[in-house]
Amino acid sequence: MTIALSPDAHPALVLNADYRPLNYFPLSLWSWQDAVKAVFLDRVDIVAEYDSEVHSPSFSMKLPSVISLKTYVKATRKPAFTRFNLFLRDDFQCQYCGSPEELTFDHLVPRSLGGRTTWENIITACSSCNLRKGGKLTSKARMWPKHHPFAPSVHDLQNNGRKFPPNYLHESWMDYLYWDTPLEP
Repeated sequence: MTIALSPDAHPALVLNADYRPLNYFPLSLWSWQDAVKAVFLDRVDIVAEYDSEVHSPSFSMKLPSVISLKTYVKATRKPAFTRFNLFLRDDFQCQYCGSPEELTFDHLVPRSLGGRTTWENIITACSSCNLRKGGKLTSKARMWPKHHPFAPSVHDLQNNGRKFPPNYLHESWMDYLYWDTPLEP
């Protein structure tokens, strides 16, 4: 089967050499072009394929749907402090009211009172809760977070990422992905 391919079509799930995804959130995916290039450079093994193929006048190949790296990539020990990782640590919910809407971050000890921008002093907050708390300490504002902030490990973020499966999951990927979704009866 030969079809015209856009760069976003037919992504390949990228597994580490131990056959676990490099990332769950965002899911480790490469474009079909990057996957084919890695195959030719002998950097990956093809684990599963799509029915679609690419071809030249003298060559054709099915597009890889799952690839594994030939060399194991060791995960970083400490994740970067980013807005996305903070929201992921806090399950994309305001730590005051639980809302997933209009998320910002809040300094428990405000910067105006000497608070620093660290994992242990920042939580996810919705805009309205953040405005309500303002530049006050949580005790003065009478607002307490649901969870005490902490510096997450890569493992913590990966586990939280499993709670948010992407909208598109190809059937060939399912043997390698484990999501926190309820099983159907």
